[in-house]
Formats: sequence, structure tokens, C-alpha cells
Amino acid sequence: MNRVQALRSHLPPSLVTFYRKPLLMERGEMQFLWDSEGKKYLDMFGGIVTVSVGHCHPKVNEALKKQVDKLWHTTSIYYTSPMFEYAQQLTATMPEHLKVVFFTNSGSEANDLALALARVHTGRFDCLTMRNGYHGMTQTVLGATNLGTWKQPMPSGFGMLKTMCPDPHGGPWGGKDCRDSPIQAKKNCDCFPGTCSAEDKYMHQFQETLDYDFPANGGPAAFLLESIQGVGGTTQYTRDFVKKAFEVVHKRGGVCISDEVQTGFGRLGSHFWGFQAHDANPDIVTMAKGMGNGFPIGAVVCSEEIAKSFTKALYFNTFGGNPMAATVGKAVLDVIKEEKLQDNCAKVGTYFLESWHP
Repeated sequence: MNRVQALRSHLPPSLVTFYRKPLLMERGEMQFLWDSEGKKYLDMFGGIVTVSVGHCHPKVNEALKKQVDKLWHTTSIYYTSPMFEYAQQLTATMPEHLKVVFFTNSGSEANDLALALARVHTGRFDCLTMRNGYHGMTQTVLGATNLGTWKQPMPSGFGMLKTMCPDPHGGPWGGKDCRDSPIQAKKNCDCFPGTCSAEDKYMHQFQETLDYDFPANGGPAAFLLESIQGVGGTTQYTRDFVKKAFEVVHKRGGVCISDEVQTGFGRLGSHFWGFQAHDANPDIVTMAKGMGNGFPIGAVVCSEEIAKSFTKALYFNTFGGNPMAATVGKAVLDVIKEEKLQDNCAKVGTYFLESWHP
């Protein structure tokens, strides 16, 4: 039995690994990884879109080393300076009304908490998510995830209703000029210049979902969606759909949640957060993955009004916002800004999009 086989005998058989002969990684440096046999790899996957500023980035490493020698953990019942400083730095990237940060340890946990915040705030239970969306694997958010690949044979989805995905590439409507992107779907559509009949049709479907699945005088507790669907195939929506859908949900008294776990932190190039590219106005934003460059950290950012509503319930997170995680988060934000990585995303991302789809 080789070393990898020996290690695997202690890990779950359901654990998914790439390649017939699984890689055993030993070292990382910026965009490169080395396996146990010394072979060097260019990491194009970034730890499932998590390593946002490079493996073992020297500035992030140095910040963490200093913090480790000072203070590891206190639990959130005590305040620490890194938590305060990071919350200030993070909310400075957000619209003015998003001021309060709940720290978590993962994206699934962040989405779970966001749904709880919306339900307590509105006094409603049923929530709306989108077909083809992915929001995590804990039992609550597994119901919000709407991809058969990730479904489990267990009760999930209670109080989670699904709406049609406005996908001009794979959906029934839309085509060559229906999404805000350097590239377009390679199919014709019946939209006239300056109009999008596909968007009108998808919005009609969205309105029907609200009309049929929710009370006439109400709506969902929350509408949760990714600003661009990640696991579902990097799916982009028709222009203005997100903005219009959020406006409709707001009129019906619901809360809008933008899942930025994969799209946040400058990855779109044009904007720091995905919802900004839609000119949309969320009440809650969730994030994780690239937030900590591989260190476990997530967050929910919301309005003061929603945060105040949650005082009706008791919430506690043992490790959320611990000094190490907050320190790493601050360093990651600094590196993104100092090394102009958002500009790099725009440049390199557009290059790959246009190369793949000439």
C-alpha cells in the first residue's frame, strides 16, 4: 500500500478527488503547487476558487505569523482588535447601508445564517432561490442548492421554493446580446436593439412564481441568488434581471441576499462585488472562499435594521471572526488593493473568455 492509499483508508470514501491517482500536495508558492514526488503544477483552480492572492503569499503569511505569536482565540464573547479592524475594512467596500458583519467559518454557514436573519426579520418562513444555483451543503442550505449532483437522500428544501434561471445561453429565451459580458451566447434571439424580450419573459416567470407560490398580500422571507452562478456552470443572467427581481421582492416585503462566495473580492474585474455589476441593491451579502485565501473564514454583511431584528434570537459563533482569521482577511484585502488584482482579473479573465469564445 502506497502512502496515498494508506492516508485514504482513514478518510471518507465519499471524498471526491481528481485524477485516477490522487495528488498528494506538499507545498505551495503563489500560483504553483508541488506534490509529494516533487512535481510542479500551475494551479489554475485556486483551491476551488479559494486561493485568491496566491499560495503562501508572503504578506498574508507574515501577518498571520505575527498574530499567532500574539493571540489565537478568545471566542466572540470578547472583542479583539483584528475583528473590529477587519469589519471596518470590509464594510468600506460595501454600499453605505450594509454596515454590520456577522463572522462565520464557511460559505455554507454564511448562507445558513443569512436565511435565518431574513426569516427572523420578516417573520416569514418560505424563501426563494434559483434553479441551477449552489449555496452549500449543510442541511438548511442544501434545500437552497438546486443542482441534482449535490442533492442527498435526506429531508431538505422545506420552505425553499425555486424560480427559473434566466440563462440566455442554456435557457429557452435569449441569445447573442442578452447579457452584460465580453462574450455572448452563440444563438440568435428576437430582441431588438436596446430591448431584451428574453428578460421580459424570464421576469414574467419570476412574477408568476411569486404570484402562485406566495400569499397575494406577501412574498418570500428572502430571495437568495448568486450574482453569477458558479457551480452551475458560470451562468450569467439576462441584463437587469437581478436588479428588477430584487425590486419586485422588496415591494412584497422580502429580503434580497446576494451570495458572493465565489464572485466577490474583485473577481469580476469590473466590480468588487457581483451585485454591483447588476446595479442591484441587496439587504444581505454572504461571502467566504477567497476571503481568507484558504484560511477558514466567511461572513454575512447586512443592514443595521436586519441585524437589530436578530436580537429577538440568540446567535453565537465560537470561531467566527477569531483573531487569526480576521488578520488573514485584512491582509488579503490589502494585497488585492496593492497588487491591483481586480484589474488583473479584468485583463486575464477577458483574455480567457475571448480566447475560448472567439
